[in-house]
Amino acid sequence: MLLARVEREGREFFGRVEGDVIDEITGSLFDVATHEVVAQHPLSSVRFLPPVVPGTFYAAGFNYKAHNRHHEDLGYDPVKVGDRPEVGYRAQSALVGHGADIVKPDDVEGRFETEAEVVAVIGRTLKHATRDEAREAVFGWTIGNDVSAREWQHADRTFYRAKNADTFKPMGPWIAVGVDPLASTTTVRRNGEVDARFATGDMIFDPYDFIVEMTKYITLHPGDVLWMGADGNTPMAVGDVIDIEISGIGTLTNRVVADRRDTETTERMPA
Repeated sequence: MLLARVEREGREFFGRVEGDVIDEITGSLFDVATHEVVAQHPLSSVRFLPPVVPGTFYAAGFNYKAHNRHHEDLGYDPVKVGDRPEVGYRAQSALVGHGADIVKPDDVEGRFETEAEVVAVIGRTLKHATRDEAREAVFGWTIGNDVSAREWQHADRTFYRAKNADTFKPMGPWIAVGVDPLASTTTVRRNGEVDARFATGDMIFDPYDFIVEMTKYITLHPGDVLWMGADGNTPMAVGDVIDIEISGIGTLTNRVVADRRDTETTERMPA
């Protein structure tokens, strides 16, 4: 089942994607039994939004060993991988949906990169979770593009702009329910050419490790998201189109554009 949050003619709603049609649904997103179809729309007529607006946006960092090696190859100091999962936070304001533009600020210099991440969408309130409870609490999965401005990342005291500038966190296109992304393959394409491919589940700590550890101290709520880190980086430039495909989930597509202050118009990519 694929559940999307979309906008059509100025109105937002949740829908179930079936081929080239989206069924508009009512009821609680996280309780499938309450879903009722009230209308159908051509998929081409809607604009994709981030599939949820998270109460809290969590992000795992350096969760693939190969990503750390890549970091060192670029001349940065190695990052010590801990003996337990530790999570960070990102800004809701950076989220955009499938088909939206990634705006590259005009003063970004050096490495401007995409990192392909599988995202767990939490579907129930959870505290002091067992591993089985952690697994049951994940409602579904989506895809995240962790845009990073590396010089800012290493120059600033925080990630406030390097990771959280407007449009730096594309997420979507939908939530896939009933899939196992740990058995999936992640593929990154830049302008149609494969730049990276890796086993999605080849993590240091899997999502359930994180959820068990996090809920010792933090209560998770429906709609919270947990981005799981990436294996490798893909450089981006203005004009590039980035596709992140995770088998069994779908493909998230976004285009890189110059800062809007420097362009007269930017056209939204077709859905």
